[in-house]
Amino acid sequence: MMNKVDISASIVLYKEDLEELTNTISCFLNTPLKKKLFLIDNNEDKQFENTFNQEDVEYIAIGKNIGFGAGHNIILDRIKNLSKHHLILNPDVSFEPRVLPNLITKLERHEIVTMIAPKVLFSDGKHQFSCRRYPKVPELIARRFQFLEPFFKSFVKKGKYNDKELDASFFADYITGCFHLYKTEDFLKLKGFDERYFLYMEDVDICKKIEKIDKQKLYYPKEEITHVLKQGSSKNLKLFLRHTSSAIKYFLKWGF
Repeated sequence: MMNKVDISASIVLYKEDLEELTNTISCFLNTPLKKKLFLIDNNEDKQFENTFNQEDVEYIAIGKNIGFGAGHNIILDRIKNLSKHHLILNPDVSFEPRVLPNLITKLERHEIVTMIAPKVLFSDGKHQFSCRRYPKVPELIARRFQFLEPFFKSFVKKGKYNDKELDASFFADYITGCFHLYKTEDFLKLKGFDERYFLYMEDVDICKKIEKIDKQKLYYPKEEITHVLKQGSSKNLKLFLRHTSSAIKYFLKWGF
């Protein structure tokens, strides 16, 4: 039986940059809370099997790439009686030790809030539009093919909440999945991510599911993190096709 912790976290690994990953793990382990980190390795060669041996880290080798959502869902049974809060964390994120305690304090103040996420910055300090309105087809097309963006400018601007003050907290439609802090009880009630999405759109989908249980997602910009953001689907045909497939599944599920 595991000792209870204040926060658990999961990172799904697939062909990660070791330096970035090591930094992200250090950021989490430097948090002044009782914690447990699960590393779910989707690499066929169990790439990170003997890399991280810290006491608060548990390594789980899958042996094949089962996707982002399914990878995070692997630990649903393990966190059931383990933690009060659970963090979905990307392997290329940096944050200060105060961030998680402060987010937890804010999360606990609101019964209606299931998930909270901070302001996200690029490595150069520029603002990353991590909270968005639910996507429309023209906006997704414009974001994939940037030369089309002038034709769908109004969709793109609206999608980014350009009409809102992004230095103030609010309930966002959806928040990108690099850093989602959940009440564990609610994350379990949601049954984690919909595994029909191999990659992409699962973060939008789970935000829709949160509303289905009459709860909310809070964008909280008083805390900040840095995210590298690979934008793989704009550079890689296979990832682009994954993204397109996920978008089709999303709109078929939730409507156009």
